[in-house]
Amino acid sequence: MKIYDFVGAPNPKKLRVYLAEKGITIPCEQVNLVSGENRQPPFLKKNPLGGLPVLELDDGTCLTESLAIMQYLEELHPTPPMIGTTPLERARVREMERIVEFGVMSRVATVFQNTHPFMANRLKQSPDAAENARNQLGTILKTVDARIGEKAFAAGERPSIADCTLYAAFEFADFAQVPIDPACTNLARWYGDFKKRPSASA
Repeated sequence: MKIYDFVGAPNPKKLRVYLAEKGITIPCEQVNLVSGENRQPPFLKKNPLGGLPVLELDDGTCLTESLAIMQYLEELHPTPPMIGTTPLERARVREMERIVEFGVMSRVATVFQNTHPFMANRLKQSPDAAENARNQLGTILKTVDARIGEKAFAAGERPSIADCTLYAAFEFADFAQVPIDPACTNLARWYGDFKKRPSASA
């Protein structure tokens, strides 16, 4: 197996954190998003949508979505569990991961796409879209902050894929200069604590 990766992008980061938490080592090959290497024919044969990460299996076929890759690896390496062990725990982990993916990471991405100079020549930027995303992000973060409460991790008492996504989203927010409301004290505590985990530097 091989992973196609790009250091600096949030979804590859999510997968790297997951792999580090699981203790799984898979060879990685960097694909440069900045230069557009992911839009060249050799890579598009692996993922026609051009996204990263990609897991290339031993038979040459590929899995192209971070959550699908995590699910596949979880089936191969169930310990330590990162998606839950009971029906309710799995549902709670998925629930929180989806809230973070679509509510936090996606909103940060919208702000980045519509404000960052790097994106100016790649799409038509909209200040209104960025402002709407900032407002929506603030509301969602308050909800996530309340759900985490005093728990050590995003969806329970042990790390899960929800933590992987949330940490990647927060690192992306730092890069995109999208501040997290300091009133979200539970999230601030969680972020500070998770940064200390070895997986955070993956």
